[in-house]
This record gives sequence, structure tokens and C-alpha cells, in this order.
Amino acid sequence: MTLTETTLTPAARSTHIPSPDGIAIGPRRRVRSARVGDRFNVLGAAAAAMALATLIFGWVTPLSGGVGWTIVAFLSFIGFYALLVSFTADFQEVKDRVMAVLLSSAGVVLFGALVFVVAFTLVRGQEALPHLNFFTESMELAGPLDGLDVGGILHAILGTLMQIGMALIITVPLGILTALFLNEVGGRFARFVRTISDAMTALPSIVAGLFVYSAIIVLITHQRSGFAAAMAITVMMLPIVIRASDIVLRLVAGNLREAAYALGSTRWRTIWHVVLPTARPGLATAVILGTARGIGETSPVLLTSGVTAVVNLNPFEGPMISLPLQVFDFVKSPEPNMIARGFGAAAVLILLVLALFAIARLIGGRGPGDLTRRQQQRVVAASLRDLQRITLQGDRRHRSLTDPNPTNPNLTDPNLTDPNTKESSS
Repeated sequence: MTLTETTLTPAARSTHIPSPDGIAIGPRRRVRSARVGDRFNVLGAAAAAMALATLIFGWVTPLSGGVGWTIVAFLSFIGFYALLVSFTADFQEVKDRVMAVLLSSAGVVLFGALVFVVAFTLVRGQEALPHLNFFTESMELAGPLDGLDVGGILHAILGTLMQIGMALIITVPLGILTALFLNEVGGRFARFVRTISDAMTALPSIVAGLFVYSAIIVLITHQRSGFAAAMAITVMMLPIVIRASDIVLRLVAGNLREAAYALGSTRWRTIWHVVLPTARPGLATAVILGTARGIGETSPVLLTSGVTAVVNLNPFEGPMISLPLQVFDFVKSPEPNMIARGFGAAAVLILLVLALFAIARLIGGRGPGDLTRRQQQRVVAASLRDLQRITLQGDRRHRSLTDPNPTNPNLTDPNLTDPNTKESSS
């Protein structure tokens, strides 16, 4: 007998949970709100930075300009904020606060730049956007001196949709299959393919256009077409989709694959039912990145598609213009109406990209295991059917064990009786 068994009683060896009665509950802490001292530090540092920048630009030095004033004010704000935080915190907390301010500032600058680009394009294109003919007509019967009530960009919209559609038909399956090969198969050839795809992400767009021009237009078709432009866009989109899908598939937990293999699943069945559904949101984001890269390309389209003012629905014959190329063709004109049409076409391009982004997020925005309402209803209905089936089987088994005169014909089958009884009867 050990010392523990002799000295500790069973009550002493059991686990006791303390009672919460009589324990005072303190006030609830607000972890998502800033303290008064933090707000004072931010506001005080901002006021001091603006005052110092104004003093430097207005009194001390002959500097001028809004950009320089903003840079000086921001740098002064960082210094004043670090100084104020250091009065009540240690050096590590000062570094954390300064880094948080820098990251927040980077996010604000990025969002501000995006808003500025979208707003500037919409404002400059507001003269052309209200006209319905801008979306329903082409420039076949419109000249440079005609008003905005004549002509439109229908031919460019259809050309962009057809070119990007053909590029996606090739890029999406090829890019995702290549990423699956890099992650699920591997090997020396996979490392070579990954190196090539990484190098192609930095490929200049003009080089892709020249390659397609030499390989398809000069040697095969002998004319610019929408198909050649789609091939050039594919060359630009493919490495983006491969690289982004490769990173997403790496994030799928390995224990999910191991669990599927332990249940007897094959490799490709595991990929189809486990890996791809888990990585679906990331794969949708990869497709979005590739689409955004391809839909805004101008230089390869300029070399491969040609410029036209009419609607061309045959991608294999004749020039087919796209929205980026149409914007370039409009803006380089000295006529104000043509420039307004260019900014209107740019606004339509931005709205088209946002629409594609929204559709992609609806398709792949749900995380793994996040079911829709209809899918949840299907799961509940299947569970109820399984429960009913299991209950009926249990009831039948119970009756077969307790009923002395079973009515089940299988239980009274002479072939299922005792073999000794069968021999004696024979």
C-alpha cells in the first residue's frame, strides 16, 4: 500500500469545485473600446502634429504644398504619440502602439486611394453614364465630334465578357488542377512547375502579347481576333491562379486527408469531397485575383485583338475590342466628348469588376461546414429519416426476441430452423 492510499481518504482524493456563492462580480471590462487615456494620446498627438507642420510650413521654412504638409504632420504625429504613450507605459508597449498606428494608417491610406480612384472615375464619367445609348449602342455610327447622345460602348462590353469568359474557361480548371498537382502529388517535376509559375507572375504583359502575336496570329490565324486576346489574357491570369490556389491548398489541414484515408477513401475522392470544399473560399479568391488581373490588361489586347467600332460576336474572325483598350482609344482623343466616353467606359469596367467580385463571393464566400438554409433543411430531413429507420429496426428486433409466436416469415422458415430437428423430421 502506497503512502497516498494510506494518508488520503476517498473524499480528499476527489475533485472539489468551489461554489460561486458569495463571490463578488466586478464590472464588465470593455475590451473593444479605447480608454480615455488612449483617446487623449491620439487626439493630443494629432493636434500637436498639425500645429508643428503648420508652424514649419508657414513660419520657419519656405516649404509649401499639401503633400509635404501631410508627410511632416504624419511623421510628427508618430513622434508625439510615442512620447505621450511612454509617460504611462514601458518600451514594449510603446512599440506595440506605434506599430498599431502604422498598420492602421496603411489601411486608411489604401482604402482612401481606392475610394479616390473609384470616385474620380465616376465623377469624370458622369456626363456619359446617364445616357442609355452609352450601354446599348456601338461607335459604328458615331464620330469624334458627335454628342454623347450618339454611340456607346456595347461592342467593348461584349468583347470584354467574351474574352474574359474564354480565358476563365481555360484558366480556372487548368490553374486549380496544377495547384492540386503541386500539393497532392509533388515530386521533382512539381518543384520545377512551381518555380516556373512563380517566375511567370512577374512576366510583363507586353511580353505575353508579343508571344501570342508571334505564336497564334503570325503562324496560325494571320489576323487579330478575340481568341488571340483571350489567349494573351490566359497567359497573364494562369500564374496568378496557380500561385494563389497553391497557397490556399497548403492551408488545408493534413488531418482531414488522414481521416478520409483512414475511412477507406481514395486520393481523388478525398480531393473532391474534402480538400476542394474546404479550400473553396480561398479558391474563389484566387479566381477573383486572376480575373482582376486579366480584365484590366491593355497592352497584350492591343497587340492581339485589334481596334474596332462595331459589334463582333465571332471571337475567331475579325478584331474584337475590350473595355480597357476602348478606354485607351477614347482618352487619347483631344475631343472632350471622347474623353468623357473614356471615363464612362472606365467606370463601367470598375463596376463590372465589382459585380464579378460579388458573384464570386456569393459562390465561394461560405466557409467549410457553413451550410445554406436549404442545405440545413436537407441535413435535418436526412437525420429524421435515419432516426425513423433505426427506431423501426430496433422495434422489430425487440419484437422478434420477446414474441413467442413471431409473425415474421423469415423466422418461421424451415430452412432457418434447428438442423437436428430438420434431420429428425426427414
